Amino acid sequence: MEEAGEMVQIKNLPALEKQVALWKDESTVDKMPIGYILSLEGADSLITLEYLERAYGYGLRAIGPAHYGPGRYANGTDSSGKMEQAGLDLLSKMEELNIILDATHLCDDAFWQAMDHFHGAVWASHNNCRALVNHNRQFSDDQLKALFQRDAVIGAAMDAWMIVPGWVKGKSTPHSTGCNLEKLLDHVDHICQLAGNSRHIGIGSDLDGAFGREQCPYDLESIADLQKIPGLLKKRGYSDRDIEGIMHGNWLRFLRKAWS
Repeated sequence: MEEAGEMVQIKNLPALEKQVALWKDESTVDKMPIGYILSLEGADSLITLEYLERAYGYGLRAIGPAHYGPGRYANGTDSSGKMEQAGLDLLSKMEELNIILDATHLCDDAFWQAMDHFHGAVWASHNNCRALVNHNRQFSDDQLKALFQRDAVIGAAMDAWMIVPGWVKGKSTPHSTGCNLEKLLDHVDHICQLAGNSRHIGIGSDLDGAFGREQCPYDLESIADLQKIPGLLKKRGYSDRDIEGIMHGNWLRFLRKAWS
């Protein structure tokens, strides 16, 4: 896709600003490539720190050390336990290389340990609120507050079971559980109210092909329907500036700071 001019990798601040300029230019917006930042979910494929250095060389800029269950460097969703020395070494090398720590999927023990040991930029690319859906995959209010203190941005995720409580895999449907974009915005609003501002939430989606319309908000028929969100936020009293931040501005501010 890169060779066809359909995508372009963003590795640093100049590349980011170039892409943003294209995005704002109405004469190029219909034919510009999609900009992407290479991220890794679950670091097990990085067999040694030399692999991490090699990956940084070809553009890796964010890492979530864990995914589901126990991992090489950290334990993830549905598991527990702190990181051992290999995980701490990974965090140190990430900090040295200025690789963003993605807190998504870290189990509680690993999350708090990472907050203590990693001093670089932190985000949570796709995560929702445990206060609304009580599962270890979600962040507790204390975890959210810790992320606010790090000036993190959390990406609201659109997997139905993370949006509404009581989801039963294979039985529940978005319609039967009332899972729509308004319910997703309950998570967005919870984060904003907890933070006292709208600077720490963005669109995380997680709409990467692992599931389809059977497991996402029922009023989201295609990616284009994300454009319903600004109107729904406006009805809740969010200002135009708030909405711009939630839709894209908070991620841009985060990256500009991390890569400055």
